[in-house]
Amino acid sequence: MSDEQRRADAVPPASAPAVEPPSEDVAPVAAESALPGHHRGGFERWPTAPVGVTPTVSAPDLDAPVLWAPAEPAAPARGMAAWALGFAITGLVVAMFVGWGFPLGLVAIVTAIVALRRPLESRQIAVWALVLGVVSLAYSAGWILYATSRGPLFAFLA
Repeated sequence: MSDEQRRADAVPPASAPAVEPPSEDVAPVAAESALPGHHRGGFERWPTAPVGVTPTVSAPDLDAPVLWAPAEPAAPARGMAAWALGFAITGLVVAMFVGWGFPLGLVAIVTAIVALRRPLESRQIAVWALVLGVVSLAYSAGWILYATSRGPLFAFLA
């Protein structure tokens, strides 16, 4: 061989990559690195066989009987007497200026009677609501009578 041929064989062309032999820490490729999903030998269990489960204890005693406390019954709602008193005071204030506030007095009277019949309601507040509701009805009736006597309120009926 000539020197030119030896130089051509010794120096690879610039376009070809240089391949080095693998180092000692690289394991050789064996048959187990086949394509994904490729069968690699026998199975140790059937696909539907039970899987071994090791028991773990997450509580002191899982088999202890559980004693449930009975649910507390909901307490009956309160506040009907307070609503009646609120309607009675509002009806009385409105009845001092206009006669057409009597529906508030009627609502106060009915709500106060319902509150008196309930065992958990405050009887004092319910009685005050009843009295103020009756007073507001009296004021409204007075305004309506005064208005009818001063002008032709129901003139279209006569």
